[in-house]
Amino acid sequence: MHKSRLACFVIDCQVDDIEPGANFWAAALAYPAGDADDKYVVLEATPTGPKMLLQKVEHPSRIHLDIETDNKEAEVQRLEKLGAKIVKVMERWVVMEAPTGHRFCVVNPQRPDFHTASDVNVWE
Repeated sequence: MHKSRLACFVIDCQVDDIEPGANFWAAALAYPAGDADDKYVVLEATPTGPKMLLQKVEHPSRIHLDIETDNKEAEVQRLEKLGAKIVKVMERWVVMEAPTGHRFCVVNPQRPDFHTASDVNVWE
């Protein structure tokens, strides 16, 4: 048995400076910018909603999802059975591709309420 849920919308930004993009999305979504460094900016979402993260990337700009889980291996296997493919295994996450061609990541728990929330899916 393992658990999973939508953790985060990641806004991939192919830019030299992520700050203007962070300022735009923070204002557009009314989510104040939180922790930041040269590559990442966290937008402070509602306590019960998915996180928003801006990420500086080298590939074209796009948005992808992160699915958080307490068992990455089991979640990846479950998603493969549904038709997803592994694109790349990283140290802390697994990049996958849905049958529709959309990429997403399987990650360890990101939101602080993961283990106690009622909106977490439980899989056998």
